[in-house]
Amino acid sequence: MATRTGKEYLEGLRDGRQIWMGGERIEDVTEHPDLAAGARTIAQWYDMCASKGYPLIIDDPDSGEPMNISHLIPRSPEDLALRHRGLETMARWHVGMLGRSPDYVNVSFAGFAGLSSLWAANGNEEGAARLAEFRRQVIAGDLALTHVLINPTVDKSAGEAVGANAEVALHKVADTRNGIVVSGARVLATLAPFADEITVYPGQPIPRDAQPLALAFSVPVSTPGIKMICRDSYSTKRSSFDQPFSSRFDEQDAFVIFDNVEVPLERVFLDGDTEIYNRVMTKGWVANIMQQTTIRAMVKLQFAYELVARMAAAIGANDPTTNQYLGEIWTYYELTRAALRAAEADAHYFGDGVFLCDDRPFRALRPTLPKWFPRVNEIIKTLGSHNLLAVPSAGDLSDPELKPLVEKYMAGAGSTTAKERSRLYRMAWDMVGSSLGNRTELYERFYLASSARMYQVAHFAAAQDGEFDLLDEFVSNLEASSTDLYDSDHPWTGTVESTRMTHSAAEQTSTVSSGQ
Repeated sequence: MATRTGKEYLEGLRDGRQIWMGGERIEDVTEHPDLAAGARTIAQWYDMCASKGYPLIIDDPDSGEPMNISHLIPRSPEDLALRHRGLETMARWHVGMLGRSPDYVNVSFAGFAGLSSLWAANGNEEGAARLAEFRRQVIAGDLALTHVLINPTVDKSAGEAVGANAEVALHKVADTRNGIVVSGARVLATLAPFADEITVYPGQPIPRDAQPLALAFSVPVSTPGIKMICRDSYSTKRSSFDQPFSSRFDEQDAFVIFDNVEVPLERVFLDGDTEIYNRVMTKGWVANIMQQTTIRAMVKLQFAYELVARMAAAIGANDPTTNQYLGEIWTYYELTRAALRAAEADAHYFGDGVFLCDDRPFRALRPTLPKWFPRVNEIIKTLGSHNLLAVPSAGDLSDPELKPLVEKYMAGAGSTTAKERSRLYRMAWDMVGSSLGNRTELYERFYLASSARMYQVAHFAAAQDGEFDLLDEFVSNLEASSTDLYDSDHPWTGTVESTRMTHSAAEQTSTVSSGQ
């Protein structure tokens, strides 16, 4: 099996996994009323990929079997362009509202396997080989992966590997004949109840002496000892007209506890090497994963612009303030698109034959996108105002008694019907004002890490580039000039005056020739 159907995917979720929500053990996520819609949406994602085929499904360069484009290790400009086409097609299907559709972690592991020399350092060749083999298994099974990167914080005044924080952090507790045993917790696993495997790899740097925390591995979600505690469900049973996102796109988030979990050796990619742990994310990861992330962001911003423009047209809003807000959203979309294009245009080889985007434009996007998305939501709420709350439902529009009244009193400008206007404003509210909408805004603020942290990372990375020489060049030019510009004997004075006279004469000639 190289590509799965949605039905096959759902069958794979019925594996006895320990999923908890509100104190209840969820026996079957595919049937539970708070989780079924999310599971079926990912099943639809699988069916969509299979039905569209190329470029979402391509031939695996290694096996020749069909595989999702998100598994491709880019080795040329053509590969990078092909992957862009596939990733954008997938993002357009959910208009950027799924932050952890399966292609995200697929792209991460394609980058890890491609830059295997980073994982093979310091004698970890076997770990790197196991990672590459795991990726091949994921491709062969068309598995859905989630990841969990951050250790929970008990006391922010202490370090990650100190005191109470060290006690709850995911760490190795023992070696076994067949692998290792790990305990602790990590946050936050988006898509957790709907994934086949849960992967652990570096999220933030750790101290050099924190070897028990330096882990990278993957295990099936159903592995004994793994408990996933889900947040409240934001999924609703309303129609897709009433709540187009809440009825389908609650991808869930979970706090993951590893209670003495045995990880088979063949699934251990890193065990105790803090140098590798702190290094593997510093080269190529941003250049690789941010192509997927930026494409999703670009699609979502385009959708937001189109939605707000249609909302404005539905009520005949064409005033300067409305147009200013529309222009602001378009600016965020266009700057994201331009950064993506610049990153792809300046793509280059990163080693091991892997061809990835230039990561500098992405460094600029990582701290700014988390600010742009909340701002877009604020604009939608401001322009939508009370209209976001005074919107009939699908039931109101179909009720024999209410329908004629709704059509009369709640229609839009021009030929916009009450149904058309209602669909737009209900969609906007579900995007920014519902429980899912507010969760998504918080997600956008932090899933690339906080803006404050990413601004610091951008500065440190820029300082390491060593390409900034404009200041020194300007100072050198100043020092090379031995003449004061205010000196009446300056040798350029006559030249400047002559140039001005010539320019003036040219203007007069232009004026005459144009007939003015």
